[in-house]
Amino acid sequence: MAKKFAVLSGKGGTGKTLLSVNLASVAGDCLYVDCDVEEPNGHLFLKPEQVRKETVCVKIPVVEKALCDGCRNCVEFCKFNAIAFMKDKPYVFEEVCHSCGGCVLVCPQKAITEKEKPIGEIRRGNSNRIKSHSGIMNVGEVSGVPIIEKLMEDVRKESGTVIIDCPPGSACIVMESIKDADYCLLVAEPTVFGAHNLKMVYDLVRLFNKPHGVVLNKCLPGENPAEDFCVKNNVPILGRIPFDKQLGKLSSDALIAADEDERFKTLFSGLLNKIMEEADSETASDSKR
Repeated sequence: MAKKFAVLSGKGGTGKTLLSVNLASVAGDCLYVDCDVEEPNGHLFLKPEQVRKETVCVKIPVVEKALCDGCRNCVEFCKFNAIAFMKDKPYVFEEVCHSCGGCVLVCPQKAITEKEKPIGEIRRGNSNRIKSHSGIMNVGEVSGVPIIEKLMEDVRKESGTVIIDCPPGSACIVMESIKDADYCLLVAEPTVFGAHNLKMVYDLVRLFNKPHGVVLNKCLPGENPAEDFCVKNNVPILGRIPFDKQLGKLSSDALIAADEDERFKTLFSGLLNKIMEEADSETASDSKR
């Protein structure tokens, strides 16, 4: 049964994209979705061709000052302080507007309309058997949520396996990225800081009641605080990726390790099988409840 997997990490640099693109490679026929709209880099590895671009816009209020009677209903309504009166005239702060449309509804004089404001774009292409979709936010924009919402429309339409490369952290854009996921993969580094960041996304997936497991990256002999966290909290450890110079070199050259080295193909194929088994087990458990 096809699944939608979300790959998360508490910060950047843990190996989230490394895991995502290699899983996509060994999965073959799948959809890879890069939701890290501030710094998408999955396309550097997948190198999609025949890329199609779609502009993403939000609606921003426009005030016809000649119609405004100064009632200030719009100012009182806006909880984000995106509209203010200056010299008895309304002024819109586009940067903090959340495009809710409420000011349009509460204006008795119909002095407020809306305009389309581009905030980024979606890029869709193909990399062999992998469909590669990514979003990128324009420089200076405050929120990438509308772009991720557009990407999630692609996810909902997909009937095959989907791998969602989430933004780092646990903010709103991450929440939007995991809404449609069947299973969440949490990537963690073997440090005290890594365990702290693991807890951040662990708390998030538990809040959303998402089945989840952990992939430990950059593993070395000795202590591993992230692994200790998993044992203490009874979180499944799905696999371990070693601290390997060859793996690091391939990644720094924007090459997919599973395509370049049979060792890594075996590693990520085994990891994908384990993830699929765990996700199927969770689905079976849910059906019995």
